[in-house]
Amino acid sequence: MEWTRLRVLALEPGETYGFACGDAEWIVLPLSGGCEVRCDPAPPAFEARGFGGSAPAVEPHVFELQGRTGVFQGVTDFAYVPRDAHVEVTARHGGGRFALAGARCERRLPPRYGPAEAVAVELRGAGQCSRQVNNFAAAGPTGFECDRLIAVEVLTPGGNWSSYPPHKHDEHRPGEESRLEEIYYYEIAPHGDTPGLGYQRVTPSPAGKTDILTEVRTGEAVLIPDGWHGPSMAAPGHDMYYLNVMAGPDTGGPRQWLIRDHPDHGWIRGSWEGQDVDPRLPFPRAGAEDHR
Repeated sequence: MEWTRLRVLALEPGETYGFACGDAEWIVLPLSGGCEVRCDPAPPAFEARGFGGSAPAVEPHVFELQGRTGVFQGVTDFAYVPRDAHVEVTARHGGGRFALAGARCERRLPPRYGPAEAVAVELRGAGQCSRQVNNFAAAGPTGFECDRLIAVEVLTPGGNWSSYPPHKHDEHRPGEESRLEEIYYYEIAPHGDTPGLGYQRVTPSPAGKTDILTEVRTGEAVLIPDGWHGPSMAAPGHDMYYLNVMAGPDTGGPRQWLIRDHPDHGWIRGSWEGQDVDPRLPFPRAGAEDHR
């Protein structure tokens, strides 16, 4: 992928994973367990003036992430780290799994902590199209500031269709559509000893040829450089989680998430009027806002 980045870490208690951010900004997002994030920003190039000039010392930023027991057990806090920094992620007692969601970017923003209580949670759709969106790094004036990265979590009760109607964002149309490539990373709840599964569909658009119908399971990802994507289908009895990581080129304005519904299926939104949101939502957290 040209703009988006994703890594998923499985760390034992006390284990550390270090990485250089390079030309990308990153969010460290606990999937299960908590961690310490240590970010050495690496000072910008320093031009010595006269003899004895030296670069000023920059103290590392350290963030303690409480995390969560699992992706269906509520929202989590997170840490943002900028491009050109060096980062270490150390699992706390019990170990854990951590997503590194990144995007190639130009601006270098300061390292920051994102508290769980500040994450806006909304319910989208109705009936069998009901899903929950945790907007931890959504675009817009009220979202968490990043340069190019847009990232959200979507939770879909078993048997429901999510990312529906199919939509796309692979062309730059000011005020109508953003050009964003996307990564979907999945975790599917098991039923007893039976592993969970779901399905993802992507169909070609005028801007690209991506054509996918694939089974998805925990730990798998689907790359979507272009195309109409949706539905994401959760098998009955198996709740579906996916992390969306999006980014695109700098078009001279703020980052935006503008989508176009597939013309054959956009009518489904009108059918939600009068339908209730799935009573299994929200997943353990009160105060979700209804956005159909």
